[in-house]
Amino acid sequence: MRITVIEHEADATLGYLGDWLGPVCDVVRPYLGEEVPERAADGLIVLGGETAAWEDDRCPWLPATRDLLARSVEDGTPTLAICLGAQLMTLACGGTVERGGEGLEVGVCEVVALPAAAADPLLSGVSTAVAVQFHQDVIAQLPDGAVPLMTGTPYPNQAYRLGTAAWAVQFHPEATPEIFTSWTTASGLGAAGELNAAVGAAEEALIATWRPLAEAFGRLVADRAGADLEPVQGMS
Repeated sequence: MRITVIEHEADATLGYLGDWLGPVCDVVRPYLGEEVPERAADGLIVLGGETAAWEDDRCPWLPATRDLLARSVEDGTPTLAICLGAQLMTLACGGTVERGGEGLEVGVCEVVALPAAAADPLLSGVSTAVAVQFHQDVIAQLPDGAVPLMTGTPYPNQAYRLGTAAWAVQFHPEATPEIFTSWTTASGLGAAGELNAAVGAAEEALIATWRPLAEAFGRLVADRAGADLEPVQGMS
């Protein structure tokens, strides 16, 4: 069982997901010159980043990443696309992404499950929850056939499922307080201290909500690989 991970920048890593999924992730770092594969392994995770999903001139590996996402959706490869990854999957599959009219969504924010989430393989245990946000671009229109799973304010498209096993989430289930602090420090936000403290205070709730999602994703990948998922240390 192997999971291909596309990491767009050094400050946007697997974070919690690396701990929760264990040593099954093969991280590809195209910003260091590593080539984006044509196909993922047994599963695919595409992480976030500060670039816009359409800025191919800034990050020349984005077209290959979009192709990889489209192929994974078509093949039924278990896929988890996060923030920029979610926006790339949206564009790759015929949806639209644009600059958010309400500006930056940042910090610990509330996300709300939609009715379809109740039977979703990853989100069935989530109702109203907190999530880490840090984005100014938004998913404006979902791809055809997408199932909306979570919403929020001011940006409604917070999570959706496409095909049999691909999920896009606008928020950051992987972000630890340390990762979030690195983002606010780099961006020079005036309210960074308050935002960082709020994420730190919410850590227990964040782990309780999003660790089951990661574990459910890991089980899907293991099922596809025909492998036994070895428990990560500290996992039940």
